[in-house]
Amino acid sequence: MIATIGEALVDLIEQPDGRFQACLGGSVCNFTLGLARQGVATTYLNPLSRDKFGRKFYSLLTENGVSLGTDAPSARPTSLAVVSLDAQGSPTYAFHREAVADRDISAASLIAHFPKNLELLHTGGLALVPDDVEKILTAISEAKKREAIVSIDANLRPLVVPNRDDYVDGVKRAIATAHIVKVSDEDLEVLGFGTATLTELADTLFHASSLQLIALTRGAQVAALLTRTHQVELPVPDNLTVVDTVGAGDCFHAGLIAYLARSGKLTSVQELERLDQQFLRHGLRHAIAAASINITRVGCDPATWDETLQFSGRL
Repeated sequence: MIATIGEALVDLIEQPDGRFQACLGGSVCNFTLGLARQGVATTYLNPLSRDKFGRKFYSLLTENGVSLGTDAPSARPTSLAVVSLDAQGSPTYAFHREAVADRDISAASLIAHFPKNLELLHTGGLALVPDDVEKILTAISEAKKREAIVSIDANLRPLVVPNRDDYVDGVKRAIATAHIVKVSDEDLEVLGFGTATLTELADTLFHASSLQLIALTRGAQVAALLTRTHQVELPVPDNLTVVDTVGAGDCFHAGLIAYLARSGKLTSVQELERLDQQFLRHGLRHAIAAASINITRVGCDPATWDETLQFSGRL
């Protein structure tokens, strides 16, 4: 069982006519939905709001097979993000995150709702802001004591916090405790690694950390997987009709974790250490396919396992 910790928020996405369409999203919630669509047993640990959006999240997750860590709704409202798109479909965000439902939980409550057969704990995104990062680090520490794999999608959003330095420091601390991390080229800029080569990035992130696998996305160009012994890089398809890129990184990471899970590679840290070049190439191709399908759809609408396999066969 995979458990996830992080935001469930509503993306208010700007349309060509200037109106805004409400889409259920949030990095961790998107990832959770993506895993479920890929046929992986997943539990979402954060509380949902009792407001209308919260009820919609409840239906979306449970109807796709996601288990909820707690059925008790929060009296706080659902998080909001106002998403404006540029001419290439890339999003910029304005967040409304004070006193919201998904933050209405303590570290002790998160840990109390861990599934008994926890195989991997995933977090990242807005869960790593300075006010919440200690809670997340406590949950990560407990998951590692239970010999679970830890996955993080950095997915930095510096505009959501007043102190960028504290935010970056907390994200770096969280990454150092993980076994798997996903970063984008935008994340690397914020983290101060924007000019790093793959080898330099590997040297920096693997140093003094428990990391075994780094996933890197570089927008519409390439994606890469790095281990302590291997590097694999593949191009991203350039012939797709892009609707928008909301949730693309979340679907990429969900596709990767699903491939690892369904291949039996999440049973121990030692399994991650043994990933070879051929497996990494297949896993990266699957992750790229999952993200590619999503960007041809409105908002975050993750692909199924079979859809992803069919698409990846054409890469």
